[in-house]
Amino acid sequence: MINFNCYLITDRHQTGGRSLTAVIEEALKSGIKAVQLREKDLNANELFELAQSMKKLTSQYGAKLFINDRIDIAIAVEAYGVHLGQKSFSPENVREVLNSSQLTVHDSRLLIGVSTHSLKEAKKAEQDGADFITIGPLFYTPSKARYGEPLGVDIIKRVKAGIKIPVFAIGGIKKNNIKDAMDADADGVALISAIISANEPSKAAREIIQELETRKEERGKRNTNS
Repeated sequence: MINFNCYLITDRHQTGGRSLTAVIEEALKSGIKAVQLREKDLNANELFELAQSMKKLTSQYGAKLFINDRIDIAIAVEAYGVHLGQKSFSPENVREVLNSSQLTVHDSRLLIGVSTHSLKEAKKAEQDGADFITIGPLFYTPSKARYGEPLGVDIIKRVKAGIKIPVFAIGGIKKNNIKDAMDADADGVALISAIISANEPSKAAREIIQELETRKEERGKRNTNS
């Protein structure tokens, strides 16, 4: 079940030398309810150890842990889900692995998120069994500049009209442009630096969550009046 609208993605290279777990804990204290562990340059053992720490931390604060790509580690630490890229296994493949393993990851089935960059990829992800997607990059972000121009908020409207699963905006998401993403009907936002790189991660997370709640209330009022 996707009952969160702020999806925090890790990058220990953006913490300014602070411990990643310390930064994540500050965000969790402020109400972050979903964290994706995405540390692609770690070896399997290093990632497993970090995933164990993150699972303990997220469980302590009642948050959901997703592991990027590594289904084996997600199963091993009993994560809530996995997040797949376009070059990863397909959601369908992941379901087959889980069914054959006969392992219970948590009280319900393992949730699967997929990174997408177009309506075509979004439709394919839903067709293959994804539970939700991220779509982007919406705005300019240095880490994605090599992939070309940002997609802009209109992509959210097109994707939302074409699929039924939740859609999270990603790429250059900051407090001051959340309104644009949510007004385009995004179900939530996924972000890294807005919290991970913040001088005060707890404060940054709290302000972003408040902004999301404000936009959610405004959307509810619009829907009621329409």
